[in-house]
Amino acid sequence: MKISVCIPVYNFDVRSLVFELKKEIHDQKIDAEIILIDDASDGNFIEINNELQDQVEQFVFLEKNIGRSRIRNLFLKHTKGDYLLFLDCDVQIDNNYFLANYLKEIAKDKGVEVIFGNFKIDPAYSQTLRNRYSVDKEIFSVERSSDLELLKTVNFIIKREVFEKFPFNEDLKNYGYEDFLFAKTLEFAKMKFLAIQNPVIHFDNTSNEAFLSKTKTAIDSLFQLSQDPGNERFINDIKVYKVARKIVNLKMRSLFLFIYNLMENRMMKNLRSKNPNLKYFDLYKLALLLRKMK
Repeated sequence: MKISVCIPVYNFDVRSLVFELKKEIHDQKIDAEIILIDDASDGNFIEINNELQDQVEQFVFLEKNIGRSRIRNLFLKHTKGDYLLFLDCDVQIDNNYFLANYLKEIAKDKGVEVIFGNFKIDPAYSQTLRNRYSVDKEIFSVERSSDLELLKTVNFIIKREVFEKFPFNEDLKNYGYEDFLFAKTLEFAKMKFLAIQNPVIHFDNTSNEAFLSKTKTAIDSLFQLSQDPGNERFINDIKVYKVARKIVNLKMRSLFLFIYNLMENRMMKNLRSKNPNLKYFDLYKLALLLRKMK
């Protein structure tokens, strides 16, 4: 059984990650290939990572940025593995048996089709808004789970034939909710899922200001999805969407936005600070969505 390690690269030095993976592949004699696809990174990062061309099976450089969904689907064209292991480029391996742990789970339960290995936050960035949100909303603490809503695309392995049937939705060209939509698609198809503690360390140094901007883009993506009635079953479990719909149905949209506007400056000051409040962040997302809804 062959594993294809798939790493979409964008403006990050992935040399350490690749060398850690290669070491385990060599030491544990694992049948695996490493494929890198660079999504039109800046020139300095292309130069930094260029030395990896002789270290991996393939290193593909794209001339134009195609986004998080399309680039993941593109790995089907460049890989040979029975299972595809997707890793974000800004992670590091946390143990010497990372790949072996996935193989062990697959061997133990041959029916499993998707496994999420979880992630940790590098302590240096643990207090930022982005990473506080990850700890509170995205990282799970139980040892094992079959809840597909836990799936995050930072670190997961999927059976090739399943990914061929259920790729990422390429209608989502910008940041936001592509992993949730992907998880829901797998859930509706009744794919056998497992979440385990086989984490990578995530080095996300996104500033609070940048994360607020990315969140606005994500809400734009969510609103775009909501305009197609066919997407309703995929998004009706998203908390911010459920609450926004309820407020609109109760005809309280204008009242909420009036009150929010009175508090907005104080909340935004907090969200840009060194001690951001996640409740304010929830209100920020809700206001962004309600401003688009009628």
